[in-house]
Amino acid sequence: MISLIAVGIAPSLALLCFFYLKDDFEQEPVYMVIRSFFFGALLVFPILFVQYALQEEGYVHSLFIEVFIQTAFIEEFLKWFIVLLIVYHHIDFNKRYDGIVYATAVSLGFASAENVLYLFVNGLETAFLRALFPVSSHALFGVVMGYYLGKAKFNPNRKVLYFSLAFVFPYMLHSLYNLILLTQNQWVYFLIPFMVFLWFLGLWKVKKANKKHETSFKNRVAS
Repeated sequence: MISLIAVGIAPSLALLCFFYLKDDFEQEPVYMVIRSFFFGALLVFPILFVQYALQEEGYVHSLFIEVFIQTAFIEEFLKWFIVLLIVYHHIDFNKRYDGIVYATAVSLGFASAENVLYLFVNGLETAFLRALFPVSSHALFGVVMGYYLGKAKFNPNRKVLYFSLAFVFPYMLHSLYNLILLTQNQWVYFLIPFMVFLWFLGLWKVKKANKKHETSFKNRVAS
């Protein structure tokens, strides 16, 4: 059991360390990152409950609802909500890249708990594909979400727009991910290019967030 849990959370921890260390300036307090990860892991229980209730009550009666509502909407909305609730107004959220760190931590907390539960049911032989696709995709959805939350934090005149994009953009990406899995028999041939695109997008957002902070820092020094 211990080995299964370790295998289940290891990909999430590796990805979290990767994005945490991508911060080129002031890295966030470890306790805040762990706190975000923990709250993300707790999200798995209300999310599974809501998804199960929708299934049992007969609301999931089409592919559209399964793809766009049951999974993508519920998961991305609750991750977005928990970042706003526990992190967004915290004093340690003090630069744009922080949004990426905290949203990714919440996403990977959820992904690790979901992954452990999945491996308990389906066995360790699925661990590699789980790390390669679902866990990595949750991390990258979190990067995109956090990027726009960082922009909302430091662009008060456009806060509503960036709040909206912080949910809508990851939701659309997650929906497309689900659509590929559920509609393509040879899904791996479609999902690999999609994951490559997600990685390029995520790393581009990381670079932009760091560059924006560097520009702001230089402007403060110059003034």
